[in-house]
Amino acid sequence: MKKILIPILMSIIIFTIFIPITSTLTSYLHPVVLVVLFFCIFVVNLAIYLFVTKQQLVVRRPFLIGAFILYTLSLLVLLFMRPSEPAYDNSNLVPFKTISLYLSGNADWFVSFYNLAANVGLFVPFGVLLAFWTRRFLIRVFLPFALVSCIEITQLLTNRGSLDIDDLILNVLGFYIGYALVPLVRRIVEIK
Repeated sequence: MKKILIPILMSIIIFTIFIPITSTLTSYLHPVVLVVLFFCIFVVNLAIYLFVTKQQLVVRRPFLIGAFILYTLSLLVLLFMRPSEPAYDNSNLVPFKTISLYLSGNADWFVSFYNLAANVGLFVPFGVLLAFWTRRFLIRVFLPFALVSCIEITQLLTNRGSLDIDDLILNVLGFYIGYALVPLVRRIVEIK
């Protein structure tokens, strides 16, 4: 318990400092975004703390599976249940069009930062999980494309989001970053 107390306190402080900015996310995303954001801040703080102090956290497999189920459900809520459902009748099949818009400075900086960071960062845990689950190269390469493509197509068909090739690119990049972080995760987490 002592191993997570300091990261929890640091996460609460960071989350509280940025709440005036992050609370604006609830105007166009489900309020669960704040829970997911806090969870992400906590995981990053915990990882940094464990790495710096050279400690390891023992996590039981059932707890890990439960946490990933809750995380996945939260992510699905964010993707498909928005409070102010705008009409999504547009699609982007031009690679890097949306990313270029966000990086150009012609869009609101916070919206740009959140969309780029979230589209990558929210899928990093799935990359870590997939790397622990299988070592098969083809599965690691193609499963992220298949999963994210299903999400994008479902958003289009249900009119709960727009089909955007840039979301696919960024989400898959998140998976691949997760793969790269596995050696670090193995140093700080032991799964029982």
